[in-house]
Amino acid sequence: MNDIRRTILWVVFAFSIVLLWDQWQVHNGRPATFFPQSTQKATATAPQSPASTVPASVPPAAATPAAVSAVPGAAPAAPATGAAPAPVATPRERITLTSDVLKLVFDSEGGALVRAELLKHADAANPKQGFALLDQNPDRVYVAQTGLVGGSFPTHLTPMAVAPGERTLRDGQNELSVRFESAEIGGVKLVKTYTLKRGAYDIAVRHEVLNTGSAPVSPQLYLQLVRDGNKPGDESPFYSTFTGPAAFTGLKKFQKVEFSDIEKNKADFEKTSPDGYVAMVQHYFASAWLLPDGVKRELFMRKVSNNLYSAGLLTTLEPVAAGATRAVDARLFVGPQEEHRLEAVYPGLELVKDYGWLTILAKPLYWLLEKLHSFIGNWGWAIVALVLLLKIAFYWLNAKAYSSMAKMKAINPRIMEMRERLKDKPQQMQQEMMRIYREEKVNPMGGCFPIMVQIPVFIALYWVLLSSVEMRNAPWALWIRDLATPDPLFILPLVMTATTLLQTALNPVPPDPLQAKLMWFMPLIFSVMFFFFPSGLVLYWITNNILSIAQQWVINVRMGVPPQFNLPKFS
Repeated sequence: MNDIRRTILWVVFAFSIVLLWDQWQVHNGRPATFFPQSTQKATATAPQSPASTVPASVPPAAATPAAVSAVPGAAPAAPATGAAPAPVATPRERITLTSDVLKLVFDSEGGALVRAELLKHADAANPKQGFALLDQNPDRVYVAQTGLVGGSFPTHLTPMAVAPGERTLRDGQNELSVRFESAEIGGVKLVKTYTLKRGAYDIAVRHEVLNTGSAPVSPQLYLQLVRDGNKPGDESPFYSTFTGPAAFTGLKKFQKVEFSDIEKNKADFEKTSPDGYVAMVQHYFASAWLLPDGVKRELFMRKVSNNLYSAGLLTTLEPVAAGATRAVDARLFVGPQEEHRLEAVYPGLELVKDYGWLTILAKPLYWLLEKLHSFIGNWGWAIVALVLLLKIAFYWLNAKAYSSMAKMKAINPRIMEMRERLKDKPQQMQQEMMRIYREEKVNPMGGCFPIMVQIPVFIALYWVLLSSVEMRNAPWALWIRDLATPDPLFILPLVMTATTLLQTALNPVPPDPLQAKLMWFMPLIFSVMFFFFPSGLVLYWITNNILSIAQQWVINVRMGVPPQFNLPKFS
């Protein structure tokens, strides 16, 4: 009876650990790892014509009395009485700008960025096409918009004229620009200039405010990302990564916000700051608006309409005198979560690649993995090499654990005989068992503690491999052409399952029959998930299993305990 109670307690304890880990992920802003909640799939209606635009998500304007009570998401105010008439509509067009790494599509209505294709990262469905991070179509909305509020000024809904010029970055050319200019609205013209640089995913965006009126103006400039609340279509149901807006400030650092919290008005982030950025994050990729440090900004996030959300920055310009011009320089990052690139763009931007509470371990592991890749030239073999180095680093801890297991295995026949002999005397059985442990100097928990110490390191490595965009479309060998997707032939998961069961067979058999059966069921249950995990993660686990089996085998031989496969008995 005591053994059954103990077994039940162990099962409850193990399941509690899983649930606690899951809730810890949620607490740190990550979706649940083992039990991700399904996301409601709502279709975001995209603009089809100039009249059917993305719902405005303009921050509060404070320059005119009528706009004082406005909230983020309100449509731009209509021209006040006596204001300059709206500009004559110009033909709406799409302008494509192509660098060596980006293919951008702009809408002449507001000079908004409505599509961003990453040319160095292939689309999963169409490998000949770049991955579209930003896009605007009947199934998806993810765009970058800017404009002025605080009066009847040009916004992201204002028709703009496009200056002629080069549209493709040519050989020997390092920069490429496109210029949008609005007509005069409320005595103000807005000129936007987007500049791409060779090899860069951050786009310089210059806003020039021209006061053509007779009185000073103090408009506010907003920079926003508007996105639907759907998860990326290629996300696995067996593991989940964060999708949604995030903010970074010098005071509160990195803050992720769930779409559901925005909808419930429970979004918790710093609202004003002299530094920082606002971003939209998803698996492997991110976009972010950045202003120079020292420029005071308001950060905002809100629901725009059904399944559409906006996040951005708002900054108030110094008064612009009549006939004068004031410029504000900003940057828009649209690209992959490559740490060295993100760090170079803005300190703290690398945090969009989120490792959660294990960042302190994950960052050096990623650094080491990247160094190994630069030497080896293959991400798959770099993973194998990294696990090998970790095994060497933890060799003595593992040796202590496997030595304890070998001692347990050596005395296991005595324990089994004693349990059979005293099965009707549980109290005497426990006393006899403790006596044998003392005589043989065996600690039943001696094999657990050294392994428990290593668990955070291997969980951190799990997040490194799961979060690193470098694994995407990276081949390893033979049929494994993409370390970020599951093995198409299921060979790696089968090998992983086999090595896990082999490792279980080498461990000493628990004295309690029910515990012995559970020892076999647990690896089988968890192995099922690996059939749907990225190949890179499965490769890491296989390597770890094989090295563990080899070390355990060697230690057993050294201690005079011949390796023996303890097969399950389910009868």
